[in-house]
Amino acid sequence: MSEPNALFTETILLLGGAVVSAPIFKRLGLGTVLGYLAAGVVIGPIFNGLTDGEQILNVAELGVVFLLFIIGLELKPSRLWQMRRDIFGLGAAQVILTGLALTALAYISGLLDWRGSIIAGFGLALSSTAFAMQILEDDGDVSTRYGQRSFSMLLFQDLAIVPLLALINILDTGKGHGTPIVDFGIAIGAVGAMIVMGRYLLTPLFQIIASTGAREAMIAAALFVVMGSATLMQMAGLSMAMGAFLAGVMLAESSYRHELEADIEPFRGVLLAIFFIAVGLSLQLDVLWDNALVILVTVPVVMAAKALIIYALCRLTGSDHNDAIRIAFLLPQGGEFGFVLFSAAGASSLMPSSTASLLIAIVTLSMALTPIGTKLAKRFQSGETKETLEEDFEGAGADVLMIGFSRFGQIASQILLAGGRAVTVIDTSADRIRQASSFGFRIYFGDGTRKDVLRASGIDHAKIVVVCTQKREVTDKIVELVQADYPEAKLFVRSYDRVHSIALRNLNVDYELRETLESGLLFGRRTLEALGISEAAAYEIGEDIRRRDEQRLELQVTEGLQAGRDMLYSQPVKPEPLVKPKRTMDFSQDPLAGTGDAVADV
Repeated sequence: MSEPNALFTETILLLGGAVVSAPIFKRLGLGTVLGYLAAGVVIGPIFNGLTDGEQILNVAELGVVFLLFIIGLELKPSRLWQMRRDIFGLGAAQVILTGLALTALAYISGLLDWRGSIIAGFGLALSSTAFAMQILEDDGDVSTRYGQRSFSMLLFQDLAIVPLLALINILDTGKGHGTPIVDFGIAIGAVGAMIVMGRYLLTPLFQIIASTGAREAMIAAALFVVMGSATLMQMAGLSMAMGAFLAGVMLAESSYRHELEADIEPFRGVLLAIFFIAVGLSLQLDVLWDNALVILVTVPVVMAAKALIIYALCRLTGSDHNDAIRIAFLLPQGGEFGFVLFSAAGASSLMPSSTASLLIAIVTLSMALTPIGTKLAKRFQSGETKETLEEDFEGAGADVLMIGFSRFGQIASQILLAGGRAVTVIDTSADRIRQASSFGFRIYFGDGTRKDVLRASGIDHAKIVVVCTQKREVTDKIVELVQADYPEAKLFVRSYDRVHSIALRNLNVDYELRETLESGLLFGRRTLEALGISEAAAYEIGEDIRRRDEQRLELQVTEGLQAGRDMLYSQPVKPEPLVKPKRTMDFSQDPLAGTGDAVADV
């Protein structure tokens, strides 16, 4: 079999495993993560369909990178600053205390010396960001208090990988003490460079690309930013996931974040699924079998020790019993960064390669047990009180999602904002976004005809979707999409003309309005007043026209455009106007004859 065919076959196996396992395990209530793991074990160690699980794992780690980027998009720097106590307080305490406890257990076991025990203990203290965040997303718990505290600990663990890798150089007497201060300085410099680029380069870059209208270029730019930032951080000694997270945070306040999230999400989902399958592929059944007794004892001891320490720390820092239990059962596993640490330690003189392989097997098995553990957590909870955090970043969870920021939408948004309602606005015009920002408006770049963009813009939480797009065909496409996938959201739609209003009523939208109706009524009233009619009389005439227009529309919806012609005024109403006209006009002819567009809007 040629190399391209082999690659094609491997891809089919991976995708097929995801397609088959995810629905089955989801239906069984075990979660998609465990399904992907099971698929990897079946494809790899059992049937030997794939043998290069480690190589696939290296590529699939991009799924973790994309996941961290999307999480970063959801966190403004101000929100991240509010979480600093959980990140650097709770997170640091968890890594240090858990690392010391597991170091002691490793040293007591007699399998390692004190140097290897330190690496083993702190490596096992790290948890899996991919597993934990996927479980939180599947359960819809990312925004809960316990979800945010879990994420804070995971974020600090990603930061801790830098000093832990430096620690290997320090402890490895064969390589000397290294230069940890220089490494730390390089890491700080790389973070600073990321912040500067995110603040001054990324938004202008997306403005230029968006103005061209080339959607594929936007997708390519999104992938370039994520992978470029990840590579930069990796070159500086930090994790790739940390680089992607920082890029996301830098773009959290950008007008393009919803579009970026929608573009990245499909890649994130597929690669993360392949990552979990690759973990199953890399599970060495022979190592598990040869060291079955050691693993059967070590895995539950490590997970129990981590869970107890995490529970105690969460309780001491303000979490209630239920939240502490959830976090303790969510984060007891080893993490993907443990693979890196143990492989590096095995390549040095800190531990034998066989012991490094054993530790990797322990981490992998603990990952596989995590979804089951989160299900068992409910047995230890007292009552079910799910507390959701208030989102403090713009653009998610607003009551109103406005699609299109035309002249019509701009006026409507003023009413909504003056009424104290939060509004998320998306538009496809980069120029309009730039102009609106100069007046203090925050609108986001996004195509309302795409379901993924609507979801990223918070349509799941919106009570009303306001469609203010300018082209009829675009408006109709958005209406059909929202009605098909989000039937509970109310649709308020700006119509192009009378014919469009009739079509929208046939689609059963909740409210529609021609953009020229109200302005035409007011214009006519003011003209009557200028001709000498009182303001009250002009208002009554305007209301009569409004009622007639509504009655005609109701008839036209069922009987066609020609219905209700008798309700139109084609000649002046008697009595004669109070002010005599300066010239005689012939009203015997229809003034709108030959103007089909105008008639469609009457």
